[in-house]
Amino acid sequence: MSEYGLEAFERPRRLPFSTPEKSRRYRTDDYHGAVGLNWYLTDPTLQFTMAYYLRPDELAVVEPHLARMGELMGGPVARWAEETDRNPPRLERYDRWGHDISQVVMPASFTQSKRAVLDAQQALRSDARTAKVSSGLALFASNYLLNQADIGMGCALGTGGGMVQALVAAHAPADVREHVLAKFASGEWAGETAQLLTERTGGSDLGALETTATRAGDAWLLNGFKWFASNCAGEAFVVLAKPEGAPDSTRGVANFLVLRTRRDGSRNGVRVRRLKDKLGTRSVASGEVEFVDAEAFLLSGEPSGQAGPSDGKGLGRMMELTNAARLGIALFGLGNARRALVESLCYARQREAFGGALIDKPLMRRKLAEMIVDVEAAQALVFDGTGAANHRQPRAIRQRIAVPVTKLKVCRLGITSASDAIEIHGGNGYIETWPVARLLRDAQVNTIWEGPDNILCLDVRRGIEKANAHEALLARLRDAVSVSDDDETTRLVARRVEDLDAAITAWAKLDAGLAEARLFPLAQFMGDVYAGALLTEQAAWERDTRGGDRKALVARLYAQRYLADRGPLRGIDVDHDEALERFDELLDGAFTHRA
Repeated sequence: MSEYGLEAFERPRRLPFSTPEKSRRYRTDDYHGAVGLNWYLTDPTLQFTMAYYLRPDELAVVEPHLARMGELMGGPVARWAEETDRNPPRLERYDRWGHDISQVVMPASFTQSKRAVLDAQQALRSDARTAKVSSGLALFASNYLLNQADIGMGCALGTGGGMVQALVAAHAPADVREHVLAKFASGEWAGETAQLLTERTGGSDLGALETTATRAGDAWLLNGFKWFASNCAGEAFVVLAKPEGAPDSTRGVANFLVLRTRRDGSRNGVRVRRLKDKLGTRSVASGEVEFVDAEAFLLSGEPSGQAGPSDGKGLGRMMELTNAARLGIALFGLGNARRALVESLCYARQREAFGGALIDKPLMRRKLAEMIVDVEAAQALVFDGTGAANHRQPRAIRQRIAVPVTKLKVCRLGITSASDAIEIHGGNGYIETWPVARLLRDAQVNTIWEGPDNILCLDVRRGIEKANAHEALLARLRDAVSVSDDDETTRLVARRVEDLDAAITAWAKLDAGLAEARLFPLAQFMGDVYAGALLTEQAAWERDTRGGDRKALVARLYAQRYLADRGPLRGIDVDHDEALERFDELLDGAFTHRA
């Protein structure tokens, strides 16, 4: 290579203040990030979680698949995600004759990635079915691995497929039902669905929507405009609209199925006006969709499909399904946070400054320790939200308000963790050719999808006032501490559970306006105590089954930070720091780096 090439920049003898040691510090090929690692085998916390929930025979079946998925997501899928981010989907609005075809063209990197992910997940399902074990939790874990690479892909594969099938099976006309379910059964429509709710008039105020449905035989014709539709390249959509004659309020909202193609094989009246020029998640085609006499099918009423206009429960039915989808959005936030943590650990190990590696500096260890603890607390929340029973607590069930509380806490963590990762990378982190800038761009949408913090808080209020849902959450927390070790951390968490109970009682007595304003700190309190209880429960299992106390360390550090009263000096005068003293142990249980 010429002296003006790379070698010229690596010759310290030509720089009067350079040394071989300084040159070694900036060897660029030493900077290995998360891409290229096996994201399952390098994640002891995920391995712990799978062992915590699954029986040994179940784990033996699914873990080889998770290891293969860890290699797939950390390698090809992660690389394809970067390529798709640089070359996102594009819209071909018209054909050469001027016909509106509204065709979204996906980049080859996206279609290759999607096919690889679906094939890997299908292989897991098949082997689990043969072994007669459930694949549900392992598929959830595989999505967690996927989300670390590309939450846009996670969105495309998770936007309502199960919801569409359930509603179609219950309410669509027989011929439509058979056609749609066959498409899903064959796998042809995997990742080809979306929910179309939002309009310019209302945003989260869905009662203000304007899309109108007019009866046409056993079908309906939809006319209107949806302002933000994720995955508008799909084939099947669940759309909120108001039948003619229905009240112009939430009571008038109904759910409809709209397919890209009419029953007679012609193009349906679905027009994609434009794709959104988004901050992040560029791999999922989000756009503005207009319905022009679009054939639609009412997804409510009697199973025969001979339903009348809105039964007044359309929005509530959609919100039930949306609440279930919120756990998937929380999983996106968790994936963002985990990837940010791994990229930070990789960079801090290699980067040297002020006479040593960044990871050896006390301030950096403090930050990394906090990130490790926060990610593990978030992981505990999200996996508990699935309703899966664990080995300590076989009575676990889905919690009505736990999901919005979890989304509120975990999606915010995805943003702060990505921001922390950028700071740890310094100026490099702010550059798009490094991996963490996209993480921050992608993470921000998680607090918007399926309801931002304020909407989640209103849902918590609805759950408390309409269903006493806080009682089920408090019962879950008390169960967790009841099977935890009788140590100082568990006793602290148990006190906070009772404090939370008292806080809810006090909140319920407030003036309506003041009570609404206090919903956010109340939901935060719920999330903090919920995570603390789950970590103590996990710590007891680890001690019983493995004789270890690392998870107890995580629980203790979490409780000290979020639940303890640290006094007027905020703990600054404490003459020891367990996070620093046991940092290597904390790190080894969070991330196993390649040699």
